[in-house]
Amino acid sequence: MKSIKSKSLAIGLAMCFVSCGTSLPAEYETSDSLPIVYPDYIGIDIPVNIAPLNFDIMNEGEDFITHIYSLKDSEGFIIHGKRTDMAVEDWRELMNTARGDTLMTDVYVGNKGRYTKFATIKNPVRDSIDNYISYRLIEPSYISFETMAICQRDLTTFDESEIYNSQSLSEENRGQCANCHSYQGYNRDGNMQLHVRVGNGGTVICHESDLKKVDLKTPYTISAGVYPSWHPSESLIAYSVNTTSQNFHTRDINKVEVQDSKSDLILYDVVNEVVSPIAMDSTELETFPYWHPDGRSLWYVSAKVPNLDEKEMLEYQNMNYERFKYDIYRREFDTASRSFGRADTIFKASEFDKSATLPRPSPDGKYLMFTLGKFGTFHIWHHDSDLYLMEIATREVRPLTEINSPDTESYHSWSSNGKWVIFSSRRDDGSYTRLYIAHFKPDGTFGKPFILPQPTPDFESRRMKSYNIPEFMVKPVSLTKRELINTIKRNPVKVTFRQ
Repeated sequence: MKSIKSKSLAIGLAMCFVSCGTSLPAEYETSDSLPIVYPDYIGIDIPVNIAPLNFDIMNEGEDFITHIYSLKDSEGFIIHGKRTDMAVEDWRELMNTARGDTLMTDVYVGNKGRYTKFATIKNPVRDSIDNYISYRLIEPSYISFETMAICQRDLTTFDESEIYNSQSLSEENRGQCANCHSYQGYNRDGNMQLHVRVGNGGTVICHESDLKKVDLKTPYTISAGVYPSWHPSESLIAYSVNTTSQNFHTRDINKVEVQDSKSDLILYDVVNEVVSPIAMDSTELETFPYWHPDGRSLWYVSAKVPNLDEKEMLEYQNMNYERFKYDIYRREFDTASRSFGRADTIFKASEFDKSATLPRPSPDGKYLMFTLGKFGTFHIWHHDSDLYLMEIATREVRPLTEINSPDTESYHSWSSNGKWVIFSSRRDDGSYTRLYIAHFKPDGTFGKPFILPQPTPDFESRRMKSYNIPEFMVKPVSLTKRELINTIKRNPVKVTFRQ
């Protein structure tokens, strides 16, 4: 137990009873030190509608009592034991009373009948967060794609369900990889897409309740659509098309490198089933498109490369993969003519000997979040990858030191109200990618991040899965697995290419 900096006898607090039937100690010593809890929920901003933040008390002791309350509800509730296990209904009632206020947590640890009350944990209760997220659950390896599932989670509870599982249609000699789920407008209207590769390959698209599988590969594109971004209001999806390879390392701390030898950008008209080019330059590797919330510009990253044929490019890339530095670009978009303007350089990461990826404007259009690493775009495998923020009006860029860790930070998503971000991080053990949430403040800074709440504090360590591509949703995906399976079994619709 941490040393007690100051001691006092507290007799005034006499046997406070609450609905759970447990009481607080009548006598205790006080400590200026905060208790040690896991997960670390100390000093975080809490979304008013988030699920209970269950934690373990890590201080040494024989008896443990936790009192959680607010200034508006001083009784709150009391939990006896090393682990808190708060009922969703009780937690929700308490959070509603604490809205716009502060949630207080007092931890008492007893040894041989003597109790210590640690300093009060104070957590402001902030704005609401989108009720749902979705993500991929995958083994943290390089080849086990068949065990991958796309899941969705109710953030107000602990309810998780599978949208689709890659094993649903896998056969002994013909596996399947389902990935790259994406939604229009935070899934407000149920418009979504996901890719299926290897067995029964194609892109599954649900648009205005019409569910179909399409083949986005044409004679004029280097691949089918890969990384998607729905236009905020139009029936359009921007994709990168990529020729991707992997390199494996035995001595480098980054054990695998995923890289493109070719990549372009295309636009898919969902209604008319037409593909058209956005950027197709053999000396550029354009990838990871993302629409501005107003729909009038497309943001992406690109790296300059020699003009080589595919075989020469692969050889060059294998020898020089650390030289591939991606910069951030923007192209204006005219909705009426569905045409794009010239590339406008937003951030020249290469001038700092760095590489940027995953540019995502905030919902109000004032900020741009992206990841920055030493090279390449697949920063989920790069231990040096960090999150950065640009104020778009001034082009000022800064590292997000308040939420970055010594290990990998990569994929990130803004909530629909712009008050929260969720991002993937390997800060826990360097191997498993887990999800963290942070509050975005009006002054352009973030509060302390916290791990995605789970039913028990040790849930993640026992689950042994990595999370990838976290996306906020305002409502869950309503498609059933059976509907997706039946669609994936069909032959894909061939699209038309139009210059």
